[in-house]
Amino acid sequence: MIENIGIYIVEDYCLTRVTLKKYIETLPNMTVLGAFESAEECISKMEETQADVILMDIGLPYMNGLEAIKILSEKYPNTRIIALTSHDKQEEVQAALASGASAYALKDIEYDELKNVITSVSKGAGWFDPDVFDYIRQTIPKPNSTKNLEDLYEKKKDAGLTEKEKEVLALIVQGKSNTEIAEILCVSPHTAKAHVSNIIAKLGVQDRVQVAVKAIQDKLV
Repeated sequence: MIENIGIYIVEDYCLTRVTLKKYIETLPNMTVLGAFESAEECISKMEETQADVILMDIGLPYMNGLEAIKILSEKYPNTRIIALTSHDKQEEVQAALASGASAYALKDIEYDELKNVITSVSKGAGWFDPDVFDYIRQTIPKPNSTKNLEDLYEKKKDAGLTEKEKEVLALIVQGKSNTEIAEILCVSPHTAKAHVSNIIAKLGVQDRVQVAVKAIQDKLV
């Protein structure tokens, strides 16, 4: 049975906020718990009712979306936050992910794709707009020579991961949720979750989004 996904929308532009709300309300297994003009309203409402997923604009009045993402992700780690914005500057992409966003989507995203992103993120997966992913790739340090590349591979080749954890890591980078990982590897969801937790600890990061970024940066996949 598919569980209902409770959603908050934070968007200061009224037309966009109302349009998003009306669209999501047509979807099965998704409920808009609230739509807010400011981050402050969302933070206050979260104290009463916690959403499963928050669609967060970045360019907000008063408290900006990046600051709100940081506050919410630290206080409510089980709530997944999607940065849904027209901002595509590399610095803002990196700041959103570092603040705790699970996904970064540009506002020209197709509605059907947004539905898929919300569903995937609610299950624990991460997602990046293809244009945004290019920015992340550009931050990967390039070796000065083939020897440096060989040293990098030698140093980063497994990060102490077991063979099974390497398989799980590859699936995390592909954006698979814990449930999907469990199905692919024929293990229980509990075991899949344990593998993900071990990988997070071994890589010294905070969540699976950072796992994916570090795996690419360190050539682990």
